Amino acid sequence: MNEYLHIAAALSRATEQLRPVSESPRLDAELLLARALDVPRSYLFAHPEDLLDPAAAVRFGANVVRRQDGVPLAYITGEKEFWSMTLMVSPATLVPRAESEVLVEHALTLIPEDEKFQVLDLGTGSGAIALAIAKERFNCQVTATDAYADALAVAQQNARQLELSNITFLRGNWIEAVHDRTFDLIVTNPPYVPDKDPHLERLKHEPLAALASGADGLDAIRHIAREARKVLREGHYLLLEHGDNQQHDVADMLQRAGWHDIDCLEDLAGLPRVTLARR
Repeated sequence: MNEYLHIAAALSRATEQLRPVSESPRLDAELLLARALDVPRSYLFAHPEDLLDPAAAVRFGANVVRRQDGVPLAYITGEKEFWSMTLMVSPATLVPRAESEVLVEHALTLIPEDEKFQVLDLGTGSGAIALAIAKERFNCQVTATDAYADALAVAQQNARQLELSNITFLRGNWIEAVHDRTFDLIVTNPPYVPDKDPHLERLKHEPLAALASGADGLDAIRHIAREARKVLREGHYLLLEHGDNQQHDVADMLQRAGWHDIDCLEDLAGLPRVTLARR
């Protein structure tokens, strides 16, 4: 047990413990140990033979067990990097994914830097997408909605920490909170996993309502396809994220709802991830 109190040995053992549940077990172990010791990661590399004090060892061991149980690292540390921003996250919000940065990239191509675009983010969660757009386009005004007060509280705190003043948060289910307004661009990362999808077990610590949406996973997207046109200006665009096998179903429902110029964009892995449609 004494060897476990050395930084190098603690990291080695935790890495092996986390290997079955993490794609980056060594990094997870380093981040958890740095948090337990309240030091930067660089300290671990410079002091591999240092002993852990008993309290830090207990904190570290408890969080390794949580990570083994599948709790996302972001929930344990309370933060996640997205678009070069450190965002606060909690079990009330999804953990922001790298795939959503593709949505942000394409949204920015549709927002002129010198125009005061009105942008709407539906189902904002932690605020990741809305905050990234607000950060990159100071002249635009971003409105972000979510049905859940706990999620909005996280998003609002992130906006305060980032000192972004060109963003407003409203509570409501999809366009409910903005039914009397119109926008130049709508972005959204809605739930799109089928209710009975076996992968949901692996995501059991994240909010189910932000993940699953009906028998085929497309209930939220159906609703957005029908309703988003009511608050989008003529000739402007909707960008929505979806599963990598849903592009044809999404395009079909958008076409039937009256959208035009429908196109699917690939993520960094070359998978169909974001669909663009014009009102």
